[in-house]
Amino acid sequence: MRFDVILYSDLSADDMVRYGKLAEEYGLGGVWIANNYDTRDAFVNFVPLAMQTERLRMGPIAISPFELHPIKMAHSLLTLNEIATGRAQLVVGGGGGTAENIGLKPRRMVRAVRECVEIINVAIAGKPCGYKGELYSAGWIDARWAQQPRPMVYVGANGPQMLKGAARYADGIMVSDFGPERVRSVHDMIDPILTSNGHDPATYPLNNFWAWHVQEDHAAAHREARIYLAVRGTIYPDYIGDVVDADDAAIVISHLREFLTAYQAKSPVIEGVPDEILTRIVDHGVSASTIDNIEHEIERMRNFQDAGLTEIALCIYSNPEQAIRLIGEHLVPALG
Repeated sequence: MRFDVILYSDLSADDMVRYGKLAEEYGLGGVWIANNYDTRDAFVNFVPLAMQTERLRMGPIAISPFELHPIKMAHSLLTLNEIATGRAQLVVGGGGGTAENIGLKPRRMVRAVRECVEIINVAIAGKPCGYKGELYSAGWIDARWAQQPRPMVYVGANGPQMLKGAARYADGIMVSDFGPERVRSVHDMIDPILTSNGHDPATYPLNNFWAWHVQEDHAAAHREARIYLAVRGTIYPDYIGDVVDADDAAIVISHLREFLTAYQAKSPVIEGVPDEILTRIVDHGVSASTIDNIEHEIERMRNFQDAGLTEIALCIYSNPEQAIRLIGEHLVPALG
């Protein structure tokens, strides 16, 4: 299994270099940055890291064609890929906070993402031509200047339609907050498509965005995890039943506004939701063990691997150096 990290997007380029070089030193596969609307440019901020590493893959997660035209996305990706000598990667998504912040309402997301990836692939292929889609067009695409090995283009997908579509045209898929059983269900959907297209389902890049809150202190780990539950898919109607029973799920769903309020205030207090429910969500929906119980997280990762996950992107919210060292010293040797 390949281990990546997702670094918080407010980091400076200097910090990116420091943590990225450490990740490479510890044998991690890649570094991602969340493409938030209020932080540094997710492509440009990687440039110093690209110039000071040799093996590490890097790129933003996730960029939507509703916020950036696919041809401009392709050029940004290929430019980073040139600087990184073939190590750039990208997750294309259908929505996201940036599009919402500028008042754009995504429509026909499955189609939009497909056309976006098709345009990027045309640019990567390097054969000048045009593209005419139902949603996006490009009169002329000519990226013959891009001579490095092709970058990796993932699709961010959780729903059945996006997953099945991505299996047909993407280099890889990244799901979000999926437990092992969900990962197995993904393989049930995509494996026949992958096989029919000549891909081996056992090696096809299937990644999972997974929150990492491992700390020395149990209470501190759970406090941090609770703050960010509003941005975990786990608490929402389609997924909450994976971690709690129906009665508890109803309580969670009726208090989604309170989860968002806690996130905005960076508070671990979610009004109206009992502690035992929150503990169950954290225990099953993120990694929030103590450092001295890192074996629990190794076992969790082993379960992911057994379910068919080939990669995992661990999102770090605090103390990146400690997190990278833990992952590199314990998870990579056990499963990498």
